[in-house]
Amino acid sequence: MITETLELEFGQVHILSNILIAELKEGVLFNAENNAKLLEIGKEVFKNKPYGYISLRKNSYAVDPLVYRHSALDKNLKAIAVVSENELIKLNANNVERQFYNDPDSFAVFDSLDQAINWIQFRI
Repeated sequence: MITETLELEFGQVHILSNILIAELKEGVLFNAENNAKLLEIGKEVFKNKPYGYISLRKNSYAVDPLVYRHSALDKNLKAIAVVSENELIKLNANNVERQFYNDPDSFAVFDSLDQAINWIQFRI
């Protein structure tokens, strides 16, 4: 299913037909500059077509809250999913991150990557 994997200084980005999956490195501060790179990849790869984004949270890292605001403004980014087995990460995503998006149904948290992919395919 994955058509390409990009190695970036802050982690890996896997590209599917209409989904970006980011797996960030341990200890990274994911800031607005890093997020702008991901949004630019989305524009280049999907050519202004709707797409989804999955944050595959296998590692521990910090996120600048401005990231959520910038992502919410991207008109082609239609669905965002967080995948984690860590209950604290899932709780934080549901209670904090979700509030940054105008459409609360465009954001979801999952236990597995397959669940997230299926949900995004349904949303787009």
